[in-house]
Amino acid sequence: MVEDMQLRNLAPATIDAYTYHVDKFCRHFNKMADELGPEEIREFQLYLVHERKVSWSAFNQAVCGLRFLYEITLQRPWEVRHIPFGKRPKKLPVVLSDEEASRLFECLHNPKHRAVLLTCYAAGLRLREATHLRVADIDGQRQQIHVHNSKGAKDRMVPASPRLLAELRAYWVIHRPGNYLFPGKTPDRPLSSATVQKACKLGIALAGIRKAATPHTMRHSFATSMLEAGVDVLTISKLLGHSSFVTTMIYLHVRRQHFDRSPSPIDWLPVRQCPKWAEASLSESIFPQEPQPTNTSPSCTSEATSEQTSQQTSEVTEEATGDTPTEGPAAPIRRTSERKPRKKRRR
Repeated sequence: MVEDMQLRNLAPATIDAYTYHVDKFCRHFNKMADELGPEEIREFQLYLVHERKVSWSAFNQAVCGLRFLYEITLQRPWEVRHIPFGKRPKKLPVVLSDEEASRLFECLHNPKHRAVLLTCYAAGLRLREATHLRVADIDGQRQQIHVHNSKGAKDRMVPASPRLLAELRAYWVIHRPGNYLFPGKTPDRPLSSATVQKACKLGIALAGIRKAATPHTMRHSFATSMLEAGVDVLTISKLLGHSSFVTTMIYLHVRRQHFDRSPSPIDWLPVRQCPKWAEASLSESIFPQEPQPTNTSPSCTSEATSEQTSQQTSEVTEEATGDTPTEGPAAPIRRTSERKPRKKRRR
């Protein structure tokens, strides 16, 4: 099986993944692959879903390995239709804002880890592409980065901003790398991806970011920022190294302009639909009431005092002289309506 994959020039990571899942499949039944059939394949798939609880990406990866085994190596194409793929959930990418990205880079104290994540964020590189960069791949004169052997065994050129070049020069002055731009424990080996992932996780925790961000989030943030800046989808697709621009279309759902142009129906409701306290506060904010001026001049005060004194004097005089009005007979109840009563007609 390995030789068949090597003849088709599959990537080393793909060969490792396929052989890993096929080995797990054979060990699960303690039999050779040619002794197993559709029933065992179905049982192994249910085992992955219910007991192992693997992700759908890992599940589909195992399906690809088993399909290659039975269709190419064992020459049993009739077995392939019994190995279904799982429906992978479509999730939106996690994107960091400019302020969150700035806080993250401030919390990365290791210059090498900071330079790797800055390269992923500024050029939209995958983590493996950034860690496998060589010093000769950085073209400072033309402000470009040459990415070799990326996903799908493709090469591409991406622009390098002046600020990124300045950060890389500062990093180079400190570490003086030789072959690889970001070497690992030995100069002839690139930096491990697991090391960068741990450093990114620690920096996110120190920055107080609540999002489930990873080093690949830097690539998502690059694509979303380019879309918000007005760059067309085809150009971003070429910069990211996508085989089809349909893959790049997912970033259209997370850009901010996508939400700014979509109003909410609650904005069209009249104000009376709000509670009374909200309506009162809204009216006060729109039409603030001016405070009434209080006149405390001596002349106004003396006039009010004299009027109150004269009113009290007249009341006392009426009580002393007995001119108080006496209660007479009760007045008849009159109609409150303005309509006149109709006269009785004589017969």
